[in-house]
Amino acid sequence: MKLTLPPGDFDAYIFDCDGTLADTMPLHYQAWCAALREYQAEFPEALFYELGGVPTERIIEILNERHGHNMPVREAYERKEALFRALIPQVTPIEPVVELVHQFHGKHPLAVASGGTRDIVTRTLAGLGLIDKFQAIITAEDYRHGKPAPDPFLEAARQLGIAPGRCLVFEDTSTGFAAAKAAGMQYVIVPPPKR
Repeated sequence: MKLTLPPGDFDAYIFDCDGTLADTMPLHYQAWCAALREYQAEFPEALFYELGGVPTERIIEILNERHGHNMPVREAYERKEALFRALIPQVTPIEPVVELVHQFHGKHPLAVASGGTRDIVTRTLAGLGLIDKFQAIITAEDYRHGKPAPDPFLEAARQLGIAPGRCLVFEDTSTGFAAAKAAGMQYVIVPPPKR
């Protein structure tokens, strides 16, 4: 996988976590399927990837709305997160992106802006040995509107003290691209790892 960075200099770099730094998407999907089976609900894989970057609780609300399910949002959310936590030891890095983190660390401020919870994101980053590379870690608890709203990226820029237009975002989902665009930031598309 070769990443193409836009020309010019940037003052800060902001990374999504799942599917960008960490190859977690198949494991998240596995946890979703196991959790939703308990509610006799399904989550089509195409929809799972379409909703990449959307906070977990919102995804359950969307599934209830679109498919007529009546899942208890908080309970289903906690079950899915618990199942995923058990899978974190299997998470592997997305090497070309992680190499950039090492390259930029100490030279530019770095942040993570994720739709995941603080507990999951920090465990994932710690498991990859990256937790100390970031000056800010923005998670679903830190903003009101998740991606595709710009809030996660704007909060990351605010915490880093860098103007949004001077930040470069690394993302793997259309939801994330839309959020970066809405934040006035350029972005790099991280393609899915080859399986």
